[in-house]
Amino acid sequence: MATEKRDYYEVLGVERGATDEEVKRSYRKLAVKFHPDKNPDDPHAEEKFKELGEAYDVLIDPDKRAAYDRFGHAAFTQGGAGFGRGVFHDPFEIFREVFGGGGFGGGIFETFFGGDRPEDRRHGSDLRYDMQIKLEEAAFGAEKEIEIAKLDTCDKCNGSGAEPGSRTITCSTCGGRGQVISSRGFFHVSQTCPRCRGAGEVIEKPCQKCRGEGRVEKLSRVKLKIPAGIREGSRLRSLGNGEVGTRGGPPGDLYVVIHVREHKIFQREGDDLYCDVPIPFSVATLGGEIDVPTLEGGAHLKVPAGTQSGQMFKMRGKGITNVNGRGRGDLFARLIVEVPSRLNAQQRRKLEEFAALCGDENTPLRKSFFERAKEFFR
Repeated sequence: MATEKRDYYEVLGVERGATDEEVKRSYRKLAVKFHPDKNPDDPHAEEKFKELGEAYDVLIDPDKRAAYDRFGHAAFTQGGAGFGRGVFHDPFEIFREVFGGGGFGGGIFETFFGGDRPEDRRHGSDLRYDMQIKLEEAAFGAEKEIEIAKLDTCDKCNGSGAEPGSRTITCSTCGGRGQVISSRGFFHVSQTCPRCRGAGEVIEKPCQKCRGEGRVEKLSRVKLKIPAGIREGSRLRSLGNGEVGTRGGPPGDLYVVIHVREHKIFQREGDDLYCDVPIPFSVATLGGEIDVPTLEGGAHLKVPAGTQSGQMFKMRGKGITNVNGRGRGDLFARLIVEVPSRLNAQQRRKLEEFAALCGDENTPLRKSFFERAKEFFR
């Protein structure tokens, strides 16, 4: 009795909606784990390896994957979905295509076991700096200077890691490769050379100040240009302003993460600004003109008679410039009608006279509300 095939998504350990990159990433991981060269004592390793290759062959091909999603394994039986038998490629050929090389001594050896170049291993680290700026700086842009402590070039040895007059020689342990290789049956393991630590060369007399690293910690000043319209959480990349590499290795980059402080007047949504503006009861009733704050100063706004509290008015182009140059946002002013909290005798008398003169036609919202809610007052 034939063994029932496992679901291809289950074989690769991915969801049904996985992207091609996720499928490839999972295959690479599992193919290394179950490659027969790595598992000479496991009689099932080759079977698992072939199963992985078959699953990958289907899920990485759009047509095969569509047929499999619709018909399952039946799509690849005789007459199924037009594919028929014998449609799968050699799993070892798939392995070579994905990794490069033929076994663990070629491309895959370099990819998974540290076959990078010495200059790559000396590359400096990237750094992160969190910067707080004001809303005005985010809106109009700014130039800032920051001070960071980082590993920088040693001024005694100029980054070489060697004492003046000393020289570097090829590491005799690894022969300048920076890696030492040990064999375990068919499986070859590469590790960083313990003597030169991956550099491929050693220094006869290391610099006393940096202890042969070619770098020491220093305070550095970096100038940054904040673009107009930048948003909360945006990252700015400053090339070459990370830590320098060891022994003259290339520097990393500095990534500055922007945080915009909360403003006392404005709230930002995208490129638009919002603010609450209190207005007197008399202006809301009779209409008039008020001053509204903007990031560029005051602006006039005409208030129509009968304006209700909470009503929003748009001031076009008074928001924030789009960081990609796609126009400018708007300012939305929400008018809050301020009710007098204390009245003198004359003010109260006049207001009572006004209330007596008002009928339902002066309060249409109140009239509409009570008509809709009258059943609750029975």
